[in-house]
Amino acid sequence: MKKGLGSFFLYLFLSLSAFFSIFPFFWIVMGSTNTAVDIQMGKLTFGDQLKINLQKLFGDSNMGEALFNSAKIAVLTVFLSLLITSMAAYGFQMYKSKAREKTYSLFLLTMMIPFASLMIPLFQIIVVFRLLNSHMAIILVGSISVFMIFFFRQSFVNYQMEILQAARVDGAGEFRIFFTIFFPSMKSTYAAGAIYSFMTSWNAYIWPLIVLQSNDKRTSTLLISSLSSSYTPDFGVIMTGIAFTTFPVIVVFFAFQKQFVQGMVGSVKQ
Repeated sequence: MKKGLGSFFLYLFLSLSAFFSIFPFFWIVMGSTNTAVDIQMGKLTFGDQLKINLQKLFGDSNMGEALFNSAKIAVLTVFLSLLITSMAAYGFQMYKSKAREKTYSLFLLTMMIPFASLMIPLFQIIVVFRLLNSHMAIILVGSISVFMIFFFRQSFVNYQMEILQAARVDGAGEFRIFFTIFFPSMKSTYAAGAIYSFMTSWNAYIWPLIVLQSNDKRTSTLLISSLSSSYTPDFGVIMTGIAFTTFPVIVVFFAFQKQFVQGMVGSVKQ
């Protein structure tokens, strides 16, 4: 009796959790097919305004260009972030020295510094290097992540050093060892890191808002923000834009879900 009652409350809790997790996306999809008036009235059924909302979004607001900008920034950020942070973690883990742990601890301490306190120095650096109003300013800042270094190093702890030592004995250089031996054997870890980096870059708002100053450079998040800040926002168009912005993140996550779980579990076990 107690076991059956416990199972009932467990499934009730899981059902409610699933409902509250899925409902916002369901509401966005429903809203993308309705007018602003219908959304404000709380309509939760399909409407007939999807085509009109798409025309306004991609015609008047130029959402296609914004999505392309977001995709370009996210892909380049993921590539550079995985390369830089994994090589940094590789160095911290594989090369022993007296100052290694102290330096690594200092890196971890920087995670406690809020990004708001770093925006002014970063902005000054971007101005000095003449990268203001460019996507490269977002890519470079997003590529350096102390959390990603920590995540990769935690995954590298139990790596079999005998393989690397054998490769060194055979005369292989460190770059060759990293790219031909180490990198292929850590696919699940890189998949988890890629998902995290992609979601962080795709959803970035504050830093792109500060750096990008022209409409042709703005990302999808900035475009949706500008639509919602107008004097008379069209919630149907906004909901459609949110749906298109959310869809790539969902596709990436479900495409690499298995590898993501394996990478996270492998990191947590350390």
